[in-house]
Amino acid sequence: MNIRNNLIASKALGHRQAWLTAYDYPSARLLDESGIDLILVGDSLGMVVLGQKDTIDVTLDEIIHHLKAVRRGVKNAPVAADLPFHTYQTPEQALASARRLVEAGADAVKLEGPLPDQIALLVSNGIEVIGHLGMLPQHVREEGGYHRKGKTESEAEAILQASFALQAAGCCALVLEIVEETLAGEISRQLDIPTIGIGSGIQCDGQILVTPDLLGLQPWFRPAFVKPKADLATPFQSAVREYIRETKEAFKTE
Repeated sequence: MNIRNNLIASKALGHRQAWLTAYDYPSARLLDESGIDLILVGDSLGMVVLGQKDTIDVTLDEIIHHLKAVRRGVKNAPVAADLPFHTYQTPEQALASARRLVEAGADAVKLEGPLPDQIALLVSNGIEVIGHLGMLPQHVREEGGYHRKGKTESEAEAILQASFALQAAGCCALVLEIVEETLAGEISRQLDIPTIGIGSGIQCDGQILVTPDLLGLQPWFRPAFVKPKADLATPFQSAVREYIRETKEAFKTE
């Protein structure tokens, strides 16, 4: 599967990419059978599966555990996986970590930040890489929250130049998270590889969302840029409450 060529050709034809996350077999199978373009086993699993406050404490072993489950459910879509925090600090460490993800079933890996040396080494070893610029969730603690990027001229120029560097290093796509919409549009127009936005407006070449956010499965946390397409938390709880009621009535003593 040559993801890079497929993505560049798709962008050249004006086809938008729709990506979503998955962390288990049934979700992955449902997404794949629905025709999703790419499935990401994201380190967002720390928040939406493991109940952690952010993505920073997710381990490589945890990503691999969920990746294997997702891989079993997917026949058609490419499957990508995040490299967790502190698993790609040097090019050599990035290669060792990425190889473990590929062995577990990943067709591509994603890493955060302007790290062309890491990306170039992975690509030279036959590993497809998705870049990630803008808001970097793995740095949320040091930045004190989730902030929109590219507001100042200097910051916008830095993101633009980093996007060129990541494309030159061999990225097959670039995620732009919470980036100013005009900047995201400019980057999208200038790159040959597709930009995949999350909270970065409609001028990107596609979008990625966290599936539980899209489906309204976690009403206690809803990013401002997400418009849920369903409210599955309500029927979930209704079904459980009906089960509880029926069980208690059926098994009550006379």
